[in-house]
Amino acid sequence: MEQSMAGLQRHRDTVFRKLGETGNFRPGSISVNYRKCGKPNCVCAQPGHPGHGPQYLWSTTIKGKSYTKQLKLGPELKKYTEEVDSYHTFQKLCEELVRTSEKICNLQPVPIMEDIDELEEIKKNLQRRFMKKYRKRLTR
Repeated sequence: MEQSMAGLQRHRDTVFRKLGETGNFRPGSISVNYRKCGKPNCVCAQPGHPGHGPQYLWSTTIKGKSYTKQLKLGPELKKYTEEVDSYHTFQKLCEELVRTSEKICNLQPVPIMEDIDELEEIKKNLQRRFMKKYRKRLTR
């Protein structure tokens, strides 16, 4: 399905508006855990017993380090659940925005350069830019 430039731009504007409406968010996930305490006479040691719980845990990773927080049932759990859900919505909208922007970029024509001097200057600048990256990669 081929879309028009105007339709794609309207869709992009809609996604931007939805991004502004996402509100507060936090990355991570919430899990429900049941644990066995390890005491032989405890009720959790009986066969078929799920264990102590439920415990609600919010987990995330920041700069390669894992963090976990135990959440209380009630307003705190509700707040964290809404924030994690908002984060997932934010991620989906960002992916949609990138796809739409890429379609717009593909539809836009490449500008034609009439001035030869300007074209040569652009070529030199681009060659310098990419040679710097290439040299950095070689020196590692």
